[in-house]
Amino acid sequence: MKLKVGDTVKITAGKDKGREGKIEKISPKENTVVVPGVNIYKKHIKGSQGQKGGVYDIPRPLNLAKIALICPLCKKVTRVGVRLVKNEKVRICKKCKKEI
Repeated sequence: MKLKVGDTVKITAGKDKGREGKIEKISPKENTVVVPGVNIYKKHIKGSQGQKGGVYDIPRPLNLAKIALICPLCKKVTRVGVRLVKNEKVRICKKCKKEI
């Protein structure tokens, strides 16, 4: 997985195209990520003893193909590369060639 929790990403497709946010949760098996404030949908919830009913805003997961990483150093949308440094894999920015 080339993206990690806390990475800043830009949405490249869908209804929220162009928006940015930080990754909150990653699901590698489903190839999805959750970015708070992006891909928000309404969910109607019936009230029960511990919870009040109503219409709640829920962030839905986005597919990895619809997001792109923003490099923290050069602040550009980039792809992620991998380089070996001292027998350890390190993520690098494909545009500025520096470590992420």
